[in-house]
Amino acid sequence: MIIRHVTIDCAEPYELARFWSKVTGWPVSDQDEPGDSEVLVEAPSPVPGLLFIRVPEGKTVKNRIHFDWVPTERSRDEEVERVVGLGAMVYEDHRAPDGRGWVTLLDPEGNEFCIERSEAERAG
Repeated sequence: MIIRHVTIDCAEPYELARFWSKVTGWPVSDQDEPGDSEVLVEAPSPVPGLLFIRVPEGKTVKNRIHFDWVPTERSRDEEVERVVGLGAMVYEDHRAPDGRGWVTLLDPEGNEFCIERSEAERAG
């Protein structure tokens, strides 16, 4: 068995997919357009895609599952700054004075995700 997609309930699938496309660098499916009730961000194989589906109810509590991202081209702090510039908001800052730790952010619809230190930062 393999995971095909990670599905995220949301109010505005196309807009949220565009945000995550900018965060990941993965494209929004060329079959999807504004107003669609389902929008796919296509991940490189074998990574599952991110499927955004419109639901009528809004988010009211903490996510039961979330992404922990490790930057590959930037440091943790540079990546946090970049995604905040794309529309994310810092929710909880768990960075320690010794450089360890992570940052929990919220996407434009309030879904939590974390950015950890890069592999280079962990090795240093």
